[in-house]
Amino acid sequence: MQFNELNLIPRLLRAIDEVGYERPTPIQAQAIPPVLAGRDVLGCAQTGTGKTAAFAIPTLQRLFQESLPKGKRPIRALVVTPTRELALQIQENFAAYGKHLPLRSCVIFGGVSQKPQEEQLARGFDVLVATPGRLNDLIGQGLIDLSHIELFILDEADEMLDMADNLPAGAAWDILEKPPAEIDAFTSMAVRGRLGGKDLRNAQDLL
Repeated sequence: MQFNELNLIPRLLRAIDEVGYERPTPIQAQAIPPVLAGRDVLGCAQTGTGKTAAFAIPTLQRLFQESLPKGKRPIRALVVTPTRELALQIQENFAAYGKHLPLRSCVIFGGVSQKPQEEQLARGFDVLVATPGRLNDLIGQGLIDLSHIELFILDEADEMLDMADNLPAGAAWDILEKPPAEIDAFTSMAVRGRLGGKDLRNAQDLL
C-alpha cells in the first residue's frame, strides 16, 4: 500500500514525501482511514512503528478540511502524552506533517516556567500537545479552554490512564466520561479493559 491510497490530500502527501516516508507502516495503514472517517480508534503497536504519524496525519487533514475559525483559534485537537520528551517529539512531527497547511500547533509540559507557554497559548492554536500535569494546572487557572475539542488523542494510553488515576477529577479527563470529541488512543499495550466500549463511540480496535 502507498500513502496516496489512503485518501490523503496533496499537501499532506507532499510533506510525507519530504520527511522520507515511502509507504505506510501497518498501524498507519490501519488507523488513518477510520480516523479520517471520524471513528474512535484504539490502536496498539510497538514503539518505533509510526504511531505518531498514524494519528497526526489524519488529525491534520480533518482540521484542515473543516472551516478555520475566525478570530483567535480555539484548540480543536488535544494530544496528551506522559513525558516532556514525547510531547516535544509529537509536536515536531505535527509541524513536519503540517508544514504546507495553515494550521498551528503548540506544546506544553511541566518542569519549566509556564509564562512562555501562556504567551504561546494566547496566540491561539489548532492542536495542543500536552503532558497531563501542566495541562491540568493551566486548565485550573482558566488558561486553556477545551470546549471546542473535536479530536482527543491519548498517546501511550496505558501510561496515561495510570497517571489519570492520580490527577484531580475533571479537566481533560472529563472527555473520557462524556466525550464531546472523537477519541483516539494509541498505546504499546492493550488497554481495552480500561478504555472500553462505554468510552469509545463507534470504536475500531487495531489491537
